Amino acid sequence: MSLVRLLYASTISETFSSNDIKQILSSAERNNAKQYVTGMLSFNRQYFLQCLEGSREHVNEIYHRIARDPRHQRIEILDYQHIAIRSFSEWHMGYLQNTQTLSELFYKYSPNDQFDPYRMSPEGAFALLLDIKMEILKAMQDS
Repeated sequence: MSLVRLLYASTISETFSSNDIKQILSSAERNNAKQYVTGMLSFNRQYFLQCLEGSREHVNEIYHRIARDPRHQRIEILDYQHIAIRSFSEWHMGYLQNTQTLSELFYKYSPNDQFDPYRMSPEGAFALLLDIKMEILKAMQDS
């Protein structure tokens, strides 16, 4: 079975609470591991940008679960393609909290320093997640 990559953006719903991000990450880590799905999540208390990689069946299943999740609204697929290798094989769901470094990265790929994945090109959104991955790996090496 071939690998696919799905990149989507969503906006938090009015029902989103401060504990939801922890629950989302914990659930994603657990469920994605069971289905051999890897990925990366960026979140700024307003928008989500997430990449999922794995088999078409499992990535689609997870995406449809997310689409039904009442904590997400305005879900938009930015990119969906077959891939030869995973870009986020290190994590079932990598994540970096909003920091000054992220603000600098947002500026690199956006019209301004505000994170709005709907205003980014699919290529820019994916490149942003790759740069976030590099920041996480760098922080892990420094600690």
